[in-house]
Amino acid sequence: MLKALRFLGWPVLVGVLLALLIIQHNPQWVGLPQQEVHLQQAPLLSRIQQGPVSYADAVTRAAPAVANLYTTKMVSKPSNSMLDDPLFRRFFGDNLPQQKRMESSLGSAVIMSPEGYLLTNNHVTAGADQIIVALRDGRETIARLVGSDPETDLAVLKIDLKDLPSILLGRSDGIRTGDVCLAIGNPFGVGQTVTMGIISATGRNQLGLNTYEDFIQTDAAINPGNSGGALVDANGNLIGINTAIFSKSGGSQGIGFAIPTKLALEVMQSIIEHGQVIRGWLGVEVQPLTPELAESFDLTDKAGIVVAGVYRDGPAARAGLLPGDIILNIDGEAASDGRRSMNQVARTKPGERITIEVLRNGKPVTLNAEVGLRPPPVPSGG
Repeated sequence: MLKALRFLGWPVLVGVLLALLIIQHNPQWVGLPQQEVHLQQAPLLSRIQQGPVSYADAVTRAAPAVANLYTTKMVSKPSNSMLDDPLFRRFFGDNLPQQKRMESSLGSAVIMSPEGYLLTNNHVTAGADQIIVALRDGRETIARLVGSDPETDLAVLKIDLKDLPSILLGRSDGIRTGDVCLAIGNPFGVGQTVTMGIISATGRNQLGLNTYEDFIQTDAAINPGNSGGALVDANGNLIGINTAIFSKSGGSQGIGFAIPTKLALEVMQSIIEHGQVIRGWLGVEVQPLTPELAESFDLTDKAGIVVAGVYRDGPAARAGLLPGDIILNIDGEAASDGRRSMNQVARTKPGERITIEVLRNGKPVTLNAEVGLRPPPVPSGG
């Protein structure tokens, strides 16, 4: 009997294991619930969808329209470093011998039109006594500053040369995060250089760089000297003017910012036409409607911005706007973000009238204001 059980044991064990294996792979055969896993296979991409294997054609189209800038200015320095000592100044006052010294800086610029108008950054040209433009074809000339706009950090230059290459304009409002882009400029003065990356983000603001901010963020390497250069798409069309980097070391760390072409063109056209950028102005200071403020105003379902201050005799004051008013909308556009609303006012031509709906002491009030001309910014240190 024992021999018979031993003889039958191995076949039974093998049969049980085989049955378990079959049930594991085909549970529906024994009525067990089957676990479903849905996977999505990506479609095969064509060569065009995969992208080009080289961006040389884009560089060929865009690079000739990117110029190197060399700016110089004369600064006064004491003839001896010891003369900076406060003890010397105590006895001799400020009538100390001075010597003139020339300082130079590097940057880039984009040739926007065959007529010789160039766009660059205001911080590249600010205070310069002379601006030299060096083209990719080897020609050099002195540029004239047409005008600048510190509030967007843009400046317009004019040169008088024949057969100037000009950049092709792209649609900066049509770019998407993830798009390939190329940065062209003159980093560290080594000569024209091209770097590649992607659009990391769009609409970046509240960075504390400019008054009006709407930056394109990119990880294409941007270094000192790239300022004022071109940010182009994969076809070589201009989508931005390289302006700033976020860096703890002074070199590229993968976070660079460019001013979108749309904003840059608006500034350039206004400077060429008027010599300055014409912006609308209400004369108010606003702050966000935080949850704490909303609770204090007994507001739970409304968005708006709080009027923190009103300039005396300004357009807002003449219209009757008061500190503590909550602006709900301007000309029908919801005022949920202070920066966006002030940019909306800035885009309005001075002299035009706008409707402002506010909440005052819990009651809706409609005001009518005539937009004024924004006064020029006060120079730093002035």
